[in-house]
This record gives sequence, C-alpha cells and structure tokens, in this order.
Amino acid sequence: MNLDGNFGVIYDIRATIANPTALAADVELVFEASAGYSGGLFVVNGETFTEIEFIATGVGTHGLYPSRDGKKLYITNRGSNKIHGSPHGKGSVSVLDFATRKVEATWPIPGGGSPDMGNVSADGRLLWVSGRYDNVVYAIDTTSGSVKTIRVGNEPHGLTVWPQPGRYSLGHTGNMR
Repeated sequence: MNLDGNFGVIYDIRATIANPTALAADVELVFEASAGYSGGLFVVNGETFTEIEFIATGVGTHGLYPSRDGKKLYITNRGSNKIHGSPHGKGSVSVLDFATRKVEATWPIPGGGSPDMGNVSADGRLLWVSGRYDNVVYAIDTTSGSVKTIRVGNEPHGLTVWPQPGRYSLGHTGNMR
C-alpha cells in the first residue's frame, strides 16, 4: 500500500465501525497518521488495505489517541515535517469524531509548540503529550483544548499514561495492544 506523502512510518488506530443497517457487515477501518508531508490522516479499509479517504489535520501529523469513551480521536500535529524540528512550530491537536470522520476542532499550542506522542488520562479529562522540540510536556483539557505546559529535559519523545491512576512513563508511548 502506498500512501502519498507518508514517510513509511506506521502509527495507526484500528476501529470497527458498526453498520446501522442489516444490509451490510461492519467495516474495520485503519486510521493512519501521515507522519510526512501530507499533513493529515489516511483512512484505510482494514480488509482490502485500500485508501478510503484522506483527512487534513495539520503539519506533521504524528500521534493518534482515542478518547476513553471511544467517540473521539485526538491527533497530534507536531508543527514540523522534519525529524529534528524547530521549537515553537505550528503544533496543534485535532479532534476527530469517529462516527462522522470529520475534524470537529483543532487546538493550537499557545505560542507555538510540538505535540508529539502521549496518551489520555484514566478519567479522560486530559491528553498528556510530549512537546518534542520544545522540551516540555503538555496537559491538554479534552473538553476545551486549554493547554498547561511543564518544562522537562531535552526532546522528550513520547509519554505514556496508563489507565491506572499515578502510572506514567516519559520515554515513548508504551504501546499496548
């Protein structure tokens, strides 16, 4: 499968979309961050591995994090297409509605930033992501998009928040499948 503008890096979320009619089966979709020059999300048919559509989200689309209720997808846009980007880029977080596959909000990082990888808190109220090129961690309110910033060491590349309160890891995403 060739996804135009993708670096070949795969960060995906699989979702089974229930068909509300009795006429067709449920469809498994794969949501693929472009991680390249495309600036968005590829939606791929999980059975045929063919591209269904492309959803524009922002520069440097990278991380995909479902809400705890499974209705929304938080998409980090690092603000740079480069592996070593500059601080204070046009970083943002886009919010996709899984049911409609439409971006319902895009939250810019105040003053510029580089939201990279992270996860959603156990209660679903905060999206915690590293600010890779800005040496920070962001705590983003999942209702309003307001951002709190915490200074950390150089280039934090990922942050994991497990569903158990108080458990976290600063160092990639702790990918759990």
